Amino acid sequence: MLIQIKCQARRAICLLLIVCIPLIAGCEETPQPTALERVRDAGVLHVITRNSPATYFQDKNGETGFEYELSKLFAEYLGVELQIEMADNLDDLFTRLNKSDAIALAAAGLVESPGRQEQARFSHPYLEVTPQVIYHKDQRRPSQPRDLLGKRIMVLKGSSHAEQLAALKLEMPELEYEESDAVEVNDLLRMVDEGVIDLTLVDSNELAMNQVYFPNVRVAFDLGKPTNVVWMVAATDDDSLLAEANKFLDQVSQNGTLQRLKQRFYGHVDQLGYVGAYTFARHLQQRLPRYEQQFRKSAQEHGVDWRLMAALGYQESLWQPEVTSKTGVRGLMMLTQRTAQAMGVANRLDPMQSIHGGSKYFAHVKESLPGSIQEPDRTWFALAAYNVGGGHLEDARILAQKEGLNPDKWLDVKKMLPRLAQKKWYTQTKYGYARGGEPVHFVNNIRRYYDILSWATQPQLESNQLADNSLHKPAINKTPPKEELAPM
Repeated sequence: MLIQIKCQARRAICLLLIVCIPLIAGCEETPQPTALERVRDAGVLHVITRNSPATYFQDKNGETGFEYELSKLFAEYLGVELQIEMADNLDDLFTRLNKSDAIALAAAGLVESPGRQEQARFSHPYLEVTPQVIYHKDQRRPSQPRDLLGKRIMVLKGSSHAEQLAALKLEMPELEYEESDAVEVNDLLRMVDEGVIDLTLVDSNELAMNQVYFPNVRVAFDLGKPTNVVWMVAATDDDSLLAEANKFLDQVSQNGTLQRLKQRFYGHVDQLGYVGAYTFARHLQQRLPRYEQQFRKSAQEHGVDWRLMAALGYQESLWQPEVTSKTGVRGLMMLTQRTAQAMGVANRLDPMQSIHGGSKYFAHVKESLPGSIQEPDRTWFALAAYNVGGGHLEDARILAQKEGLNPDKWLDVKKMLPRLAQKKWYTQTKYGYARGGEPVHFVNNIRRYYDILSWATQPQLESNQLADNSLHKPAINKTPPKEELAPM
């Protein structure tokens, strides 16, 4: 009997275990989705950034900027939509990053720094920049950190530059500086340009993008070694989104996409130099207002960007309607007699006719390019063809293909164009010799002028001095001289 009772008890315990074990297992917490899974489940990548030419801004064609374009590619890589969030300042950026309800990525031209290691975790670097001390050209040039003493210095609050100055202050307690969260990089440069402050610190890439607007600012010296620009995620997030971002950054670095993006935004920013930047700013004020409406009208008629046509016109003639080159091309858009006749231009010295003819011709050249060439490369190819001719451009594309390069990428073809001036190479081409270096220089200059016009005419700058006093003055009517036809 006792044995029977024990057996029954064992059976009861086993039955109880069979029933309870699944229930206990069901009480365990379901694993939480990773940061990457949450982004993909939501279908949205939230990116926190800043408003500046080097990061993100809106022009009349929409959103653009180096960080925006790179973030957009990452969102496409993840198969989700990109949602941009604007931070008011750097403190706000890091607050948003660490308190956001949605998983977010900070892509705002941020550099690695010791002070930020507690606030965020860093991606692989994708851009190298150098912190630089900026001064007014009419002041004595500082050459070392001790020269900062006694100066009015302002930097962005919460920036890596503020960290650098704090570290310097430990060595030089008498160093004084101000941090502000009410300004951006372009504000600091303007304040130096106008003499409101003596010095500021900015990164080299942001100076390059803004230099042209502030002709009085100069680099005093580099403060420290080059640093890495990185993306950041919240310190509390798991590694999944950051790991995927690193995979993406490694991929675009290896396949050339990152290099093309750097070339697009930074490859030509130093093309003008101080003198060219100052001259362009002056002509932007004095000359463009006479012709802006015609650029807008002609560009709209022919389906091109008016700012690109204005940049092209500046490269050709410095917006001077009566110039004639030693080769016989004439007018604001420097049309040959043959091109002018083909475009219906009766008087090349009439700036309105010249702008109309130049815009029409550019649209024609662009339309004639092979369909395999996509934007933005298509625009750069069209500019090169406008300068050197479609035949020579095709020769350079063929040379690029023979070298294992991509004939549809401007970054590759522009390496080949200078070869058209070398007998070793041009004897292998259909159209022969050409001054192939000229279209490269031509395109680089126009790209820089176009960048300046795009930034200067974006909606958020409509209230600043440049927009008020330069781009929207009433047009000056002037009767153009009649053209005397010269043999070509």
